[in-house]
Amino acid sequence: MGAYILRRLLLIIPTLLGIMIINFALVQFVPGGPVEQMIAQIQGGGDVFGGFAGGGEDATLSADNENSQYAGARGLPPEFIKELEEQFGLDKPPLERFFNMMWNYMRFDFGESYFRKIDVLDLVLEKMPVSITLGLWSTVIAYLVSIPLGIRKAVHDGSGFDTWTSGIIIVAYAIPAFLFAIMLLVLFAGGSYWQAFPLRGLTSDNFDQLSLVGKALDYLWHIALPVLASTIAAFATLTLLTKNSFLDEIKKHYVMTARAKGLSERKVLYGHVFRNAMLIVIAGFPAVFIGVFFGGSVLIETIFSLDGLGRLGFEAAVGRDYPVMFGTLFLFGLIGLLVGILSDLMYVLVDPRIDFEKREG
Repeated sequence: MGAYILRRLLLIIPTLLGIMIINFALVQFVPGGPVEQMIAQIQGGGDVFGGFAGGGEDATLSADNENSQYAGARGLPPEFIKELEEQFGLDKPPLERFFNMMWNYMRFDFGESYFRKIDVLDLVLEKMPVSITLGLWSTVIAYLVSIPLGIRKAVHDGSGFDTWTSGIIIVAYAIPAFLFAIMLLVLFAGGSYWQAFPLRGLTSDNFDQLSLVGKALDYLWHIALPVLASTIAAFATLTLLTKNSFLDEIKKHYVMTARAKGLSERKVLYGHVFRNAMLIVIAGFPAVFIGVFFGGSVLIETIFSLDGLGRLGFEAAVGRDYPVMFGTLFLFGLIGLLVGILSDLMYVLVDPRIDFEKREG
């Protein structure tokens, strides 16, 4: 097992390098970089992308400054533009900038945000608790609901209960998380019906003045809708996965042998079937958590105004804050690859009979 883990760890290097190369190359062709952002702020031009639309007076004025590669730089001295490029490190060739960036990232030096003037790692650590809270609660609730429901659906396969719950699950899976989140806001956060839950944030304004129990209740009150919106897709997938896993195990010979010995259905189900059927479900917990953590966090955090990593990444991409963009991409890519290895180790922990080295051989 040690050799397998070592190989997987070594594979992280080329995989992560490939991810960074592709994204860095794509960014070079996207208009509206940090220099344009700064120029737009200085000139009060509003949307930095307005200069790329062309036409009319803008096209005429643009011709007056043909030497500038930046839209909106008209009237600004070239020396000032050069200083901006040096400030953002854009005065160097792309290849040199990429190798410098990767050398720093290998030492976990992610630099400083262009516009927030905060160290990227500190910024990530500041926003991480919100995203971890959302991902962890969503994953735990999905497992607590999906496993019992999937087991019951497997035991009563083909029954009326199985049919109508499958219909609900399919509908739940088909609804996008962001659309479900908006529906929850409209229904329960004062949109058009009931003001049962707060519209945004994780705590109330008077959170510091509440008692310990009051703080816990206030926190749960705020997190209820975002967690429900994040759970919907994972809940559907896990339920069907649990059901199918149990159905496969129930049809095996050792189950029929256990029943022939006179064991009760409950002992057969939970004493023999459960461990084997739950292998793929339990071992997949890290991957499910990461999927919820990264997959739906951008839209959910934006819709519910939660100051987490998803919203941070979205704002960095819109604002062309390259250190935050590439720093979070590197960290998330590394975490995702490490979680893949952790998932394999979970399989071995749940069932020691699994040997990845023999399978590779």
